[in-house]
Amino acid sequence: MATPTVLIADDDRSIRTVLTQALGRSGYQVRSTGSAATLWRWVEDGDGDLVITDVVMPDENGLDLVPRIRRLRPDLRVVVMSAQSTLMTAVKSAQRGAFEYLPKPFDLAELLAVVQRALTIRPADQPQAAEPRDDDEKLPLIGRSPAMQEIYRSIARLTTADLTVMIHGESGTGKELVARALHDYGRRRAGPFVAINMAAIPRELIESELFGHERGAFTGATNRTPGRFEQAAGGTLFLDEIGDMPPDAQTRLLRVLQEGEFTSVGGRSPIRANVRIIAATHRDLRQAIRVGQFREDLFYRLNVVPIRLPPLRERVEDIPLLARHFLDRAREVGLDHKSLDAGAIEALRAHRWPGNVRELENLMRRVAALYPQEVIGAEIIATELTDPVPQAADPPAAHRPESLASAVERHINGFFAAHPDGKLPPDMYDRILAEVERPLIQATLSLTRGNQIKAAAMLGLNRNTLRKKIRDLDIAVVRGIG
Repeated sequence: MATPTVLIADDDRSIRTVLTQALGRSGYQVRSTGSAATLWRWVEDGDGDLVITDVVMPDENGLDLVPRIRRLRPDLRVVVMSAQSTLMTAVKSAQRGAFEYLPKPFDLAELLAVVQRALTIRPADQPQAAEPRDDDEKLPLIGRSPAMQEIYRSIARLTTADLTVMIHGESGTGKELVARALHDYGRRRAGPFVAINMAAIPRELIESELFGHERGAFTGATNRTPGRFEQAAGGTLFLDEIGDMPPDAQTRLLRVLQEGEFTSVGGRSPIRANVRIIAATHRDLRQAIRVGQFREDLFYRLNVVPIRLPPLRERVEDIPLLARHFLDRAREVGLDHKSLDAGAIEALRAHRWPGNVRELENLMRRVAALYPQEVIGAEIIATELTDPVPQAADPPAAHRPESLASAVERHINGFFAAHPDGKLPPDMYDRILAEVERPLIQATLSLTRGNQIKAAAMLGLNRNTLRKKIRDLDIAVVRGIG
């Protein structure tokens, strides 16, 4: 068998030399050039078994060569390398047909492993996704640390398939941004992106939120309302904080993933589920499985491709870039231009960031709004990152029982927060009243040990009215309880 020949194209002579020596020691023949035109001539002549090309070339963008090479020689693998280590570079590499993308600087051992894979794995047709918008200056994810490069490469590989993804990460790490990137650069980008936060939806409403409900399904259901699965048809459904989903909803979701269809609450006709599922959580779901809080079979259905988002303290080299990005965004909304001196950046690097990227974003907005200085120094950062001393009156207030009105308001605000697009169900009033009505009647019946006459008197209702509500709300009544 002939010795494989690797074609290298890079404007940097020193990189070409290093790669030539490393590949030569591994038994490969090498031809290298600093010109995209020369590389293309070699490809046209049928030379080479593998191409390694940089993106930035003096005569042509290396990424533009990839689809041309694939059309002319479909079996010729192309590895793209670039110092422009952004999400867009990784995505374009994958979607134009590159076998692999390597951000510079890379480990030579990793490159040799990629070369060996590229030359031994049987070529196969790669599905093509739509070309992403050229919005390098408005990328959804910021950072060039090794940890973020792995995230970019994972996203790039997943843009050509509809695999289910589970995103793990602490609060504030940007899980929804990753989900949106998977959607925006994937095959379903023309469809809707629908997000639902499981922790913000009252457990009694989760099934209705996910699958919709029919008219008359419960008290107050005066119209048919489509759920998130229907709203996301043809696109992506993002299930945030999936670890907070109650057990009964977990069972229904598992059935949908297994059968590919669902029925609305109160409905009889199955509806085809045409969505890509992306889930996210900050919880340790394996621990939740061990204590019986999460279904193991559902976990494996969702965890097809796991992506771990690193906390900010694990990628402190990205902090200056992120801080600059957030200060620029603050300027776009009318705040004064600010910059950070070296001391401020070091103070940011030294912080533990329990709130992760979201905490950093809020800090940059705060200093842009509150301080007149154009250059922010370490003393300002230190002041803002110092925990305030609690007031003496706070502890007694913390032990004060929450009023019913406050509890209801808190739950309603959480429900509104789960609908950032403002698309609330048209029967909100009746649904919220029904949710308050059920525990009220259940508690009263428990107090009267199931005596409906006493319960009706306590509630100020007619006995027949109470019976109708018990029936409509499907409340079990057991005499002598309590």
